[in-house]
Amino acid sequence: MNNIVLCGFMGSGKTVVGKELAKIMGVKFVDTDEMIEKEQGVAVKAIFAAHGEDYFRELEYEMCKNAAKMNGVVISTGGGAMTFERNVKAIKRGSKVVFLDADFDVICARIGNSGNRPLFKDREKAYELFVSRRDKYLAAADYVIDGNMSARKTAMQIAQMFK
Repeated sequence: MNNIVLCGFMGSGKTVVGKELAKIMGVKFVDTDEMIEKEQGVAVKAIFAAHGEDYFRELEYEMCKNAAKMNGVVISTGGGAMTFERNVKAIKRGSKVVFLDADFDVICARIGNSGNRPLFKDREKAYELFVSRRDKYLAAADYVIDGNMSARKTAMQIAQMFK
């Protein structure tokens, strides 16, 4: 089985859907941001604060290459990962990419006023980022699925696509 890679904007459900999908399919779930945090021993937020985005993007690229070497797993990528061509090329080796296409208002409702999402402190800038990334997600995707549904329903539909 190919890996199934989930991409989409923050709050689109990549991690929740990914865990549910892995359970349904009886395979392992991995999250590239969690892989980075485990390797670095600190949260992604702290990596950004201490070293900046460029440093984080290098770590993310390495994790995309590592994830691509896995076999038959469900992979959740960070919100920005699939907006970089080198990450897309690396992760697509042996993987199919599914874009969870959720509406911005749905994403906002899911995220709420969480302090864990610094990019959401300014909703207008978050929306601009959301719009700017959408075409990149579409370009990276082998499949596009409605990300507005419940995690269970989304995972079930993805599982059906890969039966």
